[in-house]
Amino acid sequence: MYAHVEAAGISAAVSDGPETVVIKPGYDPDLVNEDLAPLRKQTWGTYNIFAFWMSDVHSVGGYVTAGSLFSLGLVSWQVLIALLVGIVIVQFFCNLVAKPSQVTGTPYPVICRASFGVMGANIPAIIRGLIAVAWYGIQTYLASAALTVVALRFYPELMPYADVARYGFAGLSALGWSAFMTLWVLQALVFWRGMEAIRVFIDWAGPAVYVVMIALAAYLVAKAGFDRIGLNLGAVKYTGWDALPVMINAVALVVSYFSGPMLNFGDFSRYGSSFAAVKKGNFWGLPVNFLGFSLLTVITASATVPVFGHLITDPVETVSRIDSTFAVVLGALTFMTATIGINIVANFVSPAFDFSNVSPRRISWRMGGMIAAVASIFITPWNLYNNPAVIHYTLDVLGAFIGPLFGILIADFYLVKKEQVVIDDLYTMNPAGTYWYRNGYNRAAIAAIVPSALIPVLCVILPGLESVANFTWFIGCGLGFVLYALIMRRRPASVARPA
Repeated sequence: MYAHVEAAGISAAVSDGPETVVIKPGYDPDLVNEDLAPLRKQTWGTYNIFAFWMSDVHSVGGYVTAGSLFSLGLVSWQVLIALLVGIVIVQFFCNLVAKPSQVTGTPYPVICRASFGVMGANIPAIIRGLIAVAWYGIQTYLASAALTVVALRFYPELMPYADVARYGFAGLSALGWSAFMTLWVLQALVFWRGMEAIRVFIDWAGPAVYVVMIALAAYLVAKAGFDRIGLNLGAVKYTGWDALPVMINAVALVVSYFSGPMLNFGDFSRYGSSFAAVKKGNFWGLPVNFLGFSLLTVITASATVPVFGHLITDPVETVSRIDSTFAVVLGALTFMTATIGINIVANFVSPAFDFSNVSPRRISWRMGGMIAAVASIFITPWNLYNNPAVIHYTLDVLGAFIGPLFGILIADFYLVKKEQVVIDDLYTMNPAGTYWYRNGYNRAAIAAIVPSALIPVLCVILPGLESVANFTWFIGCGLGFVLYALIMRRRPASVARPA
């Protein structure tokens, strides 16, 4: 593919870390900058993709999610089957969404121009960016909680400053603010150094968590006794066919948990050296890695019952109860690092591309990321996270758009475009361009996303539909896929790649 790109003539080659992007003479400056341009050199191998998923899975949120699956009242083997089915579904969809960006070397908002139009792509970009801002703030807040544990362990005299009633502002204590802003700055420093620094960070962050998780599990098992460890974290309530609906819900929970990273994955698969390398990385990083991490999680959580007297599903709380100061510090810092990892890959890089796509001439990738980071402070994520009703409606309503965005992208690339993309036309506002449609907007995509998102939103907010709330991603994705494909069947489109 890139042989064709070079043959067409290159006006500029600019460095993006070790990768090289190309900007041609016909590219409109309102649609391209050094960060959004297609890559000529793609260097990420299987291990880099594997490490990406380790950073995505190995977090406080991943730990709690995996543990919750074993608390549903199912027998352990039923949980493992549901977990494996769910993560294989995630792997399948990640392979689908990876290919458009990998073969074109473009990030998500750029490849969306093929389906939404070169201007209409700002719609999915802004939606995805807003979701990421909310989650970025929440994940930073969760990581700061681990830093607070370390600070109080060494300096218990700081306890008064952890009291929001005595020393607090906007709902967060003075110590909480210090921890939050420390993590905020650390993440910004990693991000600011570019994608190569992020690649290096995630290459070691994920494995580091495994080392500490294995050590923590071994310590607790040795203290509890192996005979007191089980894979069921709650009483078994469902047997026979009664367990099937619960297993299906568990599958949906796994897919829903990964819905954001699935949509964002194109921003990273674009760096893949080949689609085969990306698929191998997905195999090792998803079913193999997630199964191993889940087993470590349930063993560790199960050991907290005999060791501490009750079940603890929060890893930060678990390490905070260990007698050894060294263990507490190591464990807290590790989970803090893990949460930083998922925050950068899931909620920092992607909105950076999204906001840069809105105005490439004025907003660089770095500036886009900082816009997301600053906005995450003003939403006061600690208040959002501490109010279950607010977080439920805010994030679930926004998340209801993830499925339709995914479905439309997949339908467009595989069914409508037959895996053929005219890369140059993704960067032109010429009305003769393939993706100009009408005034830069493909009304078919807009018409498809409205009902596809509205129905999942109703499932979230209307009483009586709670039973299908876990399936909003599937509902939205299916509706977006089908509606877009049906509408586009009526519209002839020339999508053949130039010879």
